[in-house]
Amino acid sequence: MTLHTFLAVFAPVDQSGGGRGLMIFVFQMAAIIAIFYFLIIRPKVQQERKHKDRLQQLKRGDEVVTVGGLVGEVIHLKDDRVTVKTGEARVVVQRDRIADIRAPKAVEEEKKPA
Repeated sequence: MTLHTFLAVFAPVDQSGGGRGLMIFVFQMAAIIAIFYFLIIRPKVQQERKHKDRLQQLKRGDEVVTVGGLVGEVIHLKDDRVTVKTGEARVVVQRDRIADIRAPKAVEEEKKPA
């Protein structure tokens, strides 16, 4: 089955000529693809880009949450590895396994009202 035959099967039936019906169908498909792109795909790509930028700006003292749910403070950075102090333990995690970056504890304490 060729692409033209496939498109012709789903095109609305038009008694005056098949060209106009096929053109409407192609326009409808393009509109659906555009809607999916702008409502689903584009925001996801922008969110991933923003997260990647935040991971590159990671520094000592930042509080992070890993994908596994560990919450801790960054104490050492090396290429794609990050050492996180969580409780009394130190854990080495991959940089891309950090789900969220929170403000450092010192900054949070300064913002709290007395």
